Amino acid sequence: MSVLDRAESRPGVARTRAEEEHRKTLLLDPRPQEELNTMVLEAMQRTGREYWVVVGVLAVLALGGFLGAWLYMILTGVGVTGLSRPNYWGIFIASFIFWIGISHAGTFISAILRIFGAEYRRPITRAAEMMTTTSLLVAASFLGIHVGRVWVSYWIVPYPNQRGLWPNYHSPFLWDEMAIITYLVGSTLYLYLPLIPDLAMARDRLAGWRGKLYRAMALGWTGTESQWHHLNLAIKVFSVVIIPVMFSVHTIVSWDLAMTKAIGWRSSIFAPYFIVGAVYSGLSAAITVLIIARSSMKLHYFIREEHINALARLVLIFSFTWTYFFFADFLTEWYGGDAAGHTLITLQTVGQMAPFWWTMLFFNIVVPWLTLWNGRIRRSPIALLLITIGINIGMYLERYIIVTGFLRRNHTPFNWGDYAPSVVEIAIIGGSLCTFLLLYALLSRLVPLIPVWEVREGQLTHGLRRVGRATVPTVAELEE
Repeated sequence: MSVLDRAESRPGVARTRAEEEHRKTLLLDPRPQEELNTMVLEAMQRTGREYWVVVGVLAVLALGGFLGAWLYMILTGVGVTGLSRPNYWGIFIASFIFWIGISHAGTFISAILRIFGAEYRRPITRAAEMMTTTSLLVAASFLGIHVGRVWVSYWIVPYPNQRGLWPNYHSPFLWDEMAIITYLVGSTLYLYLPLIPDLAMARDRLAGWRGKLYRAMALGWTGTESQWHHLNLAIKVFSVVIIPVMFSVHTIVSWDLAMTKAIGWRSSIFAPYFIVGAVYSGLSAAITVLIIARSSMKLHYFIREEHINALARLVLIFSFTWTYFFFADFLTEWYGGDAAGHTLITLQTVGQMAPFWWTMLFFNIVVPWLTLWNGRIRRSPIALLLITIGINIGMYLERYIIVTGFLRRNHTPFNWGDYAPSVVEIAIIGGSLCTFLLLYALLSRLVPLIPVWEVREGQLTHGLRRVGRATVPTVAELEE
């Protein structure tokens, strides 16, 4: 028995200040396995009156704003939108790009941090992975909303036909379809694989319809050594495979714009610029969701200040990176652009788009740079909630400016035009946000939001020991 163990076994012996600081770390503050399971299952079943009121309001807004307004547009025609020449791409495409960006949070937090061995990722991976799946479902719907005649969407499927018509593989619409389907399937499998042991845990402790559902989804998991070996191997493979898929998805989305000859869009750095922006907005959204879930589901033991602080550091880093790409793209157009490009810059900085442009810079650069360097702010849930919501407002405005602002000016002044989203478009956009929140709220009560087995695995590999007068954390490796 170590010195630390003997000291803790004696009644009345207080821990040192260093030991108490170490115990603030989740992986150094272990609790019995059954207690961890109970806390997670209770959080899943915590559905009081407030929860159902929120779910009911979100359902009404989603049905009325998202599906209702979309159905009205289908019956009436796209003429109810603000789209007109030359603005044939509007707020629907901006929202599509935004939701694709939000989906990058799960892959980055789970896959990339898993590969690099960031141990603080353990309790927050599943919450981020669930964001990927739900936001991709919302993003995919905007492809059908944008084209208008969604009832003939089967035309893009390569099926034999008498007229010899085949999908146009030069169409960005087809690129997006293939990218989203690939990413959705891959991310859903990546969410499901680490979920199997926790589903089996819920299966053994819950009865009724939940028990039957988890019994089917657990696929006969019993926790044998062979099952753990194959599960860890599959997770490692998916962690490596899903990363290039993530990068390819937003690269293709950026090429939807960059492959055109429109002013401001034809840029060779759009691919990395969009990827950095996607991770930036995705990480910010992940912090927002984690703070809300931590408070509403009473997950303070699992989601601690250390996790929020670590993600806030990443947000600050990607704020610097996004600013670099934004400045590089803006400077290139300003210095080497033609007269039409300068007209577009004037429209953004002092013209009609100026309020959106300066608000974007305020939320994406000024606010994080002035606040996130401070450790106390990074550990404040309320401050981070406001900051990350502001960042996503700024990132949405960035997509709105790029898609709708850049189309207002071109090389032929007689073809200039303005764009303002209609009430129908705004209702659909608001309804899409409610749909995302509704799906996430329901999913968080259906499956364990915290990967208990990953947390327990981390606690088994981390410990404290005395080296002289100091108490230091130690890490051991589990044999597979």
